[in-house]
Amino acid sequence: MKPEKASHLYNIRHSLAHMLAQAVLDLFPEAKLGTGPVTENGFYYDFDLPRTLIPEDLEILEKKMRQFVKQNQFFVRRDEPIREAKAFLKTIKQPYKIELVDKFIEQQGIKEVSFYENVRESDNKPVFVDLCEGGHVDNTKEIDPQSFKLDKISSAYWQADENKASMQRIYGVSFETAEELKAWETMMAEAKKRDHRKLGVELDLYVLSEKVGPGLPLLTPRGTVIRQELDKLSQEKHKAWGYSYVTTPNLGDLGLYRTSGHYPYYAETMFPPLKDDETEFMLRPMNCPHHIQIYDAKPRSYRELPLRLREDGLCYRYEKSGELSGLTRVRALTIDDAHIFCTPEQMGEEINRCLDLAKEMYDVFGFKDLVFTLSLRDPANKDKYVGTDENWNKAEDFLRQALKKRGMEFKEYLGEAAFYGPKIDVKARDVLGREWQLATIPQIDYNMPERFDISYIDEHGTKQRPVILHRAVYGSYERFFGLLIEHFGGAFPTWLAPVQVEVIPVAEAHRDAALDILEQLKDAGVRAELAEPDLTLGKRIRNSEGAKVPYMIVIGDKEIASGKVNARSYHSKQQVEHDREAFIGMIVAEIAERRLPE
Repeated sequence: MKPEKASHLYNIRHSLAHMLAQAVLDLFPEAKLGTGPVTENGFYYDFDLPRTLIPEDLEILEKKMRQFVKQNQFFVRRDEPIREAKAFLKTIKQPYKIELVDKFIEQQGIKEVSFYENVRESDNKPVFVDLCEGGHVDNTKEIDPQSFKLDKISSAYWQADENKASMQRIYGVSFETAEELKAWETMMAEAKKRDHRKLGVELDLYVLSEKVGPGLPLLTPRGTVIRQELDKLSQEKHKAWGYSYVTTPNLGDLGLYRTSGHYPYYAETMFPPLKDDETEFMLRPMNCPHHIQIYDAKPRSYRELPLRLREDGLCYRYEKSGELSGLTRVRALTIDDAHIFCTPEQMGEEINRCLDLAKEMYDVFGFKDLVFTLSLRDPANKDKYVGTDENWNKAEDFLRQALKKRGMEFKEYLGEAAFYGPKIDVKARDVLGREWQLATIPQIDYNMPERFDISYIDEHGTKQRPVILHRAVYGSYERFFGLLIEHFGGAFPTWLAPVQVEVIPVAEAHRDAALDILEQLKDAGVRAELAEPDLTLGKRIRNSEGAKVPYMIVIGDKEIASGKVNARSYHSKQQVEHDREAFIGMIVAEIAERRLPE
């Protein structure tokens, strides 16, 4: 999440984006400028350049930027009428900026635009100018020259439209101090070690196969154990909170999605229709239309509401290949979906129940530092949404008041709502302080009940329209799994670990005794494995450490004679001697209580 506009850090980052463009023009005078917004940790700028950039170019550009910072350049705003602005941009040969002005005119009906000039303090000379609405620092002396760096190069389509020009994007990171930049670099080094795409392979958790296709992850036996534990937790909690599980197919008649509004509003992220003799089918992008059909299969009374339908529904999204990433951006995803059909009077309590259930589940994983956002529609682009102004305003205000009544801090974001309703989004910070998008809890939907014409009979015998609350806690199993790999660094708590105890016989002579302990552990429900004495003892111990198994027990002459076990904890790195039965009891209790590592 980027800093709030007009904050000092925002202004620093925005100013550095301009200085990057200034440096690029200094290196490539014929460069054409795109846009250069602020990002979560810095900024980027898109360029149409005469040649492909190489990593060494970043060092050159970064050096130029530091020189410009030390020139104590002022940022000076000037406003220009549209005609003069376009004439100026034509003079300096910046066609993409002219296109932006035309877009502003079309969308906002503006009559003038603003520019920011960089003016060198020593001779009061303008050295760079860019179309921009601000904000910026007053003078580059406010920027620590060692507090930023250029990070990477990527490609990007102009205005994110693959039918438009391909540009080169330069990313930068920046903070207010050099110390903060250093802390970020340390965090990123740790994040690289925790990357789920790296650990997922090393720990044998999932596979991406070119023969199966991009964005279609395959969970291995070990990865499936973790998935099953997540499902077990979810079912346990949802059943306790009054949800009924349903099962629905992964595709449906195209007409179903026309009625729901997913097609055409969501068409660009859906796979093409599958054609039968007379019917067109869609791989579903969402589960809600199917759940609505279960609700609408028979007359409903107010006494049945709220009806909470829950499914781990496999959905399909046509994500662009360049956006796919391990488990966190996929084309086949399993949403821990639920739809609550309720009366308008029941909404407040149901929203609170959704938030309470989510908190209860997140606590299990140690996610205490949650960030809440209220995603609203963009009133300037109403054609992207279905439904009336009245219903949208009512739903948005209801969610806003629900958060306020709970005393929750939250931010509002225009244009982030689903096409059919506003939503509360929940983000969690992992152990490195990074924010991850998790749940939608919930979306208020007045629109699909109308589009599908569903109803219930109230206490007076009158037909009424229910409200649908859409919600998920994990968001998707795949993304949540990827988050957990990085959050725990692959060292899962015992209850979640694919292998909970590794039994290591010192030599072949100790194998039978190790097998005896192994069977006792398995009989107690512990996931245990034997490290066969085919390799050296040191190698097997290192393998167990590399696999991040929570507990390792080595069985040799001493352990056989005493009947005890020496158990080494991966998390604490301590080795403790236990009575065999006491050790098994300790592990069973730790698993049952889903304890987190201390």
